[in-house]
Amino acid sequence: MFIRMIAKAFIRQWKKMTMIAFTIALGASLATAMLSVMMDVEDKVNQELKAYGANITVVPKEASVVNELYDVGEENVSGSYLSEDELGKIKTIFWAFNIVDYTPFLNVEAKLNDGSPVTVSGTWFNHHMKLPTGEELDAGIASLRSWWEIKDGNWIDEQGKDKKDVAMIGRALAEEEGIGVGDKIRLAGNRNSKQLTVAGIYDAGGEEDDQIFVTLDTAQALGGLEGKVDSIEVSALTTPDNDLARKAAKDPGSLSVAQYETWYCTAYVSSICYQIEEVITDSVASPVRQVADSEGQILEKMKLLMILITFLAMIGAALGISNLVTASVMERSQEIGLMKAIGAHNPAITGLVITEILCTALIGGLIGFFAGQGFAQVIGHTVFGSAISMRPMVIPLVAVLVTVVTLIGCIPAVRMLLNLRPTEVLHGR
Repeated sequence: MFIRMIAKAFIRQWKKMTMIAFTIALGASLATAMLSVMMDVEDKVNQELKAYGANITVVPKEASVVNELYDVGEENVSGSYLSEDELGKIKTIFWAFNIVDYTPFLNVEAKLNDGSPVTVSGTWFNHHMKLPTGEELDAGIASLRSWWEIKDGNWIDEQGKDKKDVAMIGRALAEEEGIGVGDKIRLAGNRNSKQLTVAGIYDAGGEEDDQIFVTLDTAQALGGLEGKVDSIEVSALTTPDNDLARKAAKDPGSLSVAQYETWYCTAYVSSICYQIEEVITDSVASPVRQVADSEGQILEKMKLLMILITFLAMIGAALGISNLVTASVMERSQEIGLMKAIGAHNPAITGLVITEILCTALIGGLIGFFAGQGFAQVIGHTVFGSAISMRPMVIPLVAVLVTVVTLIGCIPAVRMLLNLRPTEVLHGR
């Protein structure tokens, strides 16, 4: 009998049930889309922000100490270097897969065409290397500083046959010296001299525009510093800092065993820096705070925005359900009054109405969930240029939200139902 009454209610009031299902589907679709994007947005935003540079800098310990004591900036301390042979170890740390890109730097002073002194920076461009794990990696400045504009020519191709005889020159220096792509330049370092061909002219928008970039082995040869590097820039996917991360950044030794394990096994920027220091001898890895802090703030604000949109969508759905269910109860007031007159109790009638609405919510929720997954993919491809991963946690969250919103929306109708008096309704009052 109970099931038959629900079925007849659907048949008699199919228009209102359709509107209730449609209202729930709209709310569920928006909630599904926002929750799916929110749970996947951290990786997506991190990947987008990686296009704007490194968020970790690794320097020799001696250079770091002198910098802290005397505030000498980023200039390298004479005689303090990192070993090039250890660069592959960065991809062997616990969070190796979070290391998106990295590249070493070695700055040497040289004379350009036997005239004015210039800073020559040796680095990787599209360096191919074999890792200690057996994997292979392509890394370098071409991807790490992808925002640089190549005014003329091209990036240096390290895998080309003439990789050791080419250079890239900054826009400002090229204009000052009247140098163009294809020109020959002579660089005289402390130990050796090199004649190179200009492969490209770049515009970095900073002090790099007055420098010359060459391959790492070329810079090492100019300064007689084979196998050495000044610093390493690392681009890593990180988790926004919390109190535990900030405490660990000050002193990892102050953590308890449980806290240490949690911190070490979470991709905080301080945790990744700590692990890099473990594999690179006599090094200090520190986050580029402007980048790391911005990532955390952007992620938190985006998540807060999506939670707010979901909350507002659920409020709208609850108001819509409330109006529709109340109208449905008003239309069925004589039927409900008759049920009460022949002995039906309030809990039984309330259970009947709520069951009808929950069945409708189930249909609307399923439709909204699949529609929301489609919306999430549209957002992913439009904003991030990639698909949004389907997270299993979204299913129970949407189910709980739909159920709660439906029950809240039924509250005004249930109150009306409980206050309904059979004698007044059956007499048309």
